[in-house]
Amino acid sequence: MLNRELINPQSIVVVGGSNNVHKPGGRLVRNLLDGKYKGELYVVNAKEDDVQGLKSYHSVHDIPETELAIISIPGPACPEVVDVLAKQKNVKAFIVISAGFGEETPEGAILEERMLKSIDEAGASLIGPNCIGLMNMHYHGVFTQPIPEFHADGVDFVSSSGGTALFIIESALTKGLRFSSVWSVGNSKQIGVEEVIEYMDRNFDPVLDSKIKMLYIEQIKNPDKLLFHASSLIRKGCHIAAIKAGSTDVGKRAASSHTGAIASSDSAVEALFRKAGIVRCFSREELTTVASIFTLKEVKGKNCAIITHAGGPAVMLADALEKGRLNVPKLDGPLAAELKSKLYPGAAVGNPIDIIGTGTPEHLATAIDFCENRFENIDLMMVIFGSPGLVKLYDTYEVLHKKMEECKKPIFPVLPSIVTAGPEVKSFVKKGHVNFSDEVTLGTALSRVLNTPKPMGTDIQLYGVDVPEVRRIIDRLPGSGYLSPEEVRTLLKAAQIPLVEELASTDRDELVAFAKRVKFPVVAKVVGPVHKSDIGGVALNIRSEEHLIFEFERMMRLPDVKAVMVQPMLKGQELFLGAKYEDRFGHVVFCGLGGIFVEVLKDVSYGLSPLSYDETYSMIRSLRGYPIIKGTRGQRGVDEQQYADIIVRLSTLLRFASEIKEMDINPLVATERGLFAVDARIRIEK
Repeated sequence: MLNRELINPQSIVVVGGSNNVHKPGGRLVRNLLDGKYKGELYVVNAKEDDVQGLKSYHSVHDIPETELAIISIPGPACPEVVDVLAKQKNVKAFIVISAGFGEETPEGAILEERMLKSIDEAGASLIGPNCIGLMNMHYHGVFTQPIPEFHADGVDFVSSSGGTALFIIESALTKGLRFSSVWSVGNSKQIGVEEVIEYMDRNFDPVLDSKIKMLYIEQIKNPDKLLFHASSLIRKGCHIAAIKAGSTDVGKRAASSHTGAIASSDSAVEALFRKAGIVRCFSREELTTVASIFTLKEVKGKNCAIITHAGGPAVMLADALEKGRLNVPKLDGPLAAELKSKLYPGAAVGNPIDIIGTGTPEHLATAIDFCENRFENIDLMMVIFGSPGLVKLYDTYEVLHKKMEECKKPIFPVLPSIVTAGPEVKSFVKKGHVNFSDEVTLGTALSRVLNTPKPMGTDIQLYGVDVPEVRRIIDRLPGSGYLSPEEVRTLLKAAQIPLVEELASTDRDELVAFAKRVKFPVVAKVVGPVHKSDIGGVALNIRSEEHLIFEFERMMRLPDVKAVMVQPMLKGQELFLGAKYEDRFGHVVFCGLGGIFVEVLKDVSYGLSPLSYDETYSMIRSLRGYPIIKGTRGQRGVDEQQYADIIVRLSTLLRFASEIKEMDINPLVATERGLFAVDARIRIEK
């Protein structure tokens, strides 16, 4: 539980505080004093009478009643100290800096449990153990540096790791990013990232609270809680950017199907973030760049103007934007000619707008004005301006400052000369701006922001899925394992997923009669083995009765084959659809193009079941191969609506059949008559 005593304590005791500022206890006291903490501050040190000008108590038994205790003593001594503080001194919040608990040994985990028991019984809050602390506008309860500036409109930052938090703060400070609070949750014994986000959501004040949250997460213990409260905050007007570290361990998962080969805990994280509307980041620089983007005016489109005095960085930025599916539209015609006439000879205006190295602050202002007021196909501006050694950067940056204040369209300042023009950049940032010193990092981060969907609803709609029939089929299955082809077909029919005609049999004549009815060419596949192709269990383009008989007899001799299945040979674009059950997260649904796109390129998109149509369209359109789905170079496209229908219905089926642990439909063939599931596998655990 989080409480007022943790966030805004009226009194603090540092247990283990000292005069040595090179030790955690000493630095804690120093940071609290330097941060002008306004409440009562006590120190406990058994050997000192005076600590940094404060009276030192020799025992926690001697201190007055206190609201918050920050503890920096050896781990084995913590449970007894916590018990005294909680029961005798009415302490309602604890920050335990000390390490040596569950993160190290089983014995440490026992100490941690003892400490938590005392805190829970007292109805108190616990941050840690094994953390750097908590700092906000009220107090700086950390033993580390740097201490950033704190403002109400700064960023709330929550980190699983204290050391990583410091590196992220360093990255943020170089950009001019300010903070509202910094939380290091350490072992998260009582309060983790999810609980902090829950508190921020339940107590959100749209006037006073920060609307930007940065998260560094090492373990998602409660995905449902994070999803609910993160998406709720975003709907209230907040922005959330997050790194989830340690998400690529695929070795623990059996790759018994295409889905199994693709699935990892990272895909569950990707799906969760997509559903919540969290912008996924993969580095410290990217995280702080995304947060800096959130401090600017809202971006309402994807058409970017690049204004520069140096061609190379503009080209690299344009490449990054295009790669991120943003637009750098060409500027031409009379308006472009008019702008060019107002710049020095040699300037270019086609976009990027290059005012060249001799361009003046007035030229920069003119280019911005044209993009703001005259070019209707521009939604935002990126201004690259370093030190060419020919103009006064103070004047240039003053122009940029005023335009950022005046313009309705957002302006992204890229000021790379942080060494040769350090004072000028610092002066610009001091006015409340951020600076993106690297244009490619900015382009990549902006594309992540604009390509992240809004939070998705979690309301369950059936979309025509026959849920009672789904449950009847699942409940009467005798045990765990892969379902038979007929059982698979029955389930998919209950979800109204269109199926190709097929017949599985051990009777040669029956299969030949079926092939004649559906008309050659046909496909023959073995029934039984999971990896059919690996044993030669698939034969395509069978055009005659004789060929079919040959393949039937050959396949029936293969190991573990129970029957042979025959289907008509469909022609069309192959698609892929799959799902994997992840503990705590639920079903992760995968979609993509079939064939090489899924097997080699792993071009798949993820969503967390149940899926809405908006979420499903976002998944489909995020694929690198999406132009093929739309139709490209004269090729017929895929019925995107029907593809979305099938994905949504599959996710609904999974919502009511948690026994399904892994499945895929590969291929799902898009023909002229529509989409049809050709091959499907489903594995259940009961």
